[in-house]
Amino acid sequence: MSDLGHVLVLAGGLSYEREVSLRSGRRVAEVLRAAGVSVETRDTDASLVPWILAESPSAVFVTLHGGAGEDGAIRSVLDLLSVPYVGAGSDACRIAFDKPTAKTVVRSVGVRTPASVTLPKETFHDLGASAVLARIVAQLGLPLFVKPSRGGSALGASIVRTAEELPSAMVGCFAYGDTALIEHYIEGVEVAVSVIDLGEGPVALPPVEIVPDDGVYDYAARYTAGRTEFFAPARLSPAASAACAEMAVTAHTALGLRDVSRTDLIVDADGLPHFLEVNVAPGMTETSLLPMAAEAAGEDLGSLCRVLLEQAAARTTA
Repeated sequence: MSDLGHVLVLAGGLSYEREVSLRSGRRVAEVLRAAGVSVETRDTDASLVPWILAESPSAVFVTLHGGAGEDGAIRSVLDLLSVPYVGAGSDACRIAFDKPTAKTVVRSVGVRTPASVTLPKETFHDLGASAVLARIVAQLGLPLFVKPSRGGSALGASIVRTAEELPSAMVGCFAYGDTALIEHYIEGVEVAVSVIDLGEGPVALPPVEIVPDDGVYDYAARYTAGRTEFFAPARLSPAASAACAEMAVTAHTALGLRDVSRTDLIVDADGLPHFLEVNVAPGMTETSLLPMAAEAAGEDLGSLCRVLLEQAAARTTA
């Protein structure tokens, strides 16, 4: 058995991504047990804090997606309990989880990202939807990509190719959040780059290319086996692959992230990557991108997770 001691995997939560989180948690627990780690898996309910206080786990692996799992809230509670955890601290999570804020931060260090507008639901209604949307189309051009400013798994996200499609896209977006991020949609190769720091600085794993069957990487395409074709490593030129890796590491560093992250990019026809968003708690399911990248790099997922937990536990004694 590992000398790490007893660790906790947090999974579930109450966000729209609960089922994905439960699947991620099961996968992490399985690979950790295979790596010789004693694991307990728990949900975020009223029994969690008393259990942590009674059991004092050596470290926590957070596999909560969306909401409190990625906005820093649960990590703030873990900080209050003096329990170390894998991943970014609460302040960095708050910045990274808010997509418009993250875009502003990475743009300030020279990272390329699509032109965009952030629009709260109240503004959308108060100023007159039709006039505001017409101006967005005139300013950003078509096609557009609409998504909630906070959240993941492509819930509430859609591509808009005509001005007539924009109102319904906004309504769909507001079903999952009160603020919409509307970006100019760049046609190209969709790529995810996972970043891992095992103690010697952040390093990008091989980029994973995403090719959904119907052209849209939505919730069903992400989590239904066979709906999307993946290439790991991505079918990019060496120069484009290197540029993607550099951009992901730059975003990870600029946002103050720690241990692990995943950056989503679009590579245009000229081979130039564009930053879309970053995920501080990447999915770990059978169809998730970080495990694919780890396999492409020849890394054992259980060993990676164990090392990340060992680093987190060591932070309390550093």
